[in-house]
Amino acid sequence: MTFDPRTLGTPVYEKLNTLKTDTTDQAKLKKQKSMAQELYTYLSTWGLMRLKAEETILKDGREDPVKKFFECLKEISGKEDLSLDALKTLNADEYLGLTGLGLEIAREFSFWVSAIYHDVRGED
Repeated sequence: MTFDPRTLGTPVYEKLNTLKTDTTDQAKLKKQKSMAQELYTYLSTWGLMRLKAEETILKDGREDPVKKFFECLKEISGKEDLSLDALKTLNADEYLGLTGLGLEIAREFSFWVSAIYHDVRGED
């Protein structure tokens, strides 16, 4: 089986681009951009379960890239259930493997956010 790097880049680009296109609120765009850039650091520091919990807690626009991240992870991993309860019941090898894939997807978010949100300026 040949690995095609577009397997990771294509869904991330499409979901992030759609998210940006569908959002008109400038303040929300800044929050989305900031969170999309921070996904890798957040995931590597706090882990997949904590990021999933943040998806339900955040309510200011930062939750949008997190939701798109989990949609990409679901699509690429083939795991239908990525709820917090499902993540808690994975064995260690499955959880670490899913986290590794998540880190690669988060790196794609960091890469694409600069191009997609190029016209969004300022800190949140």
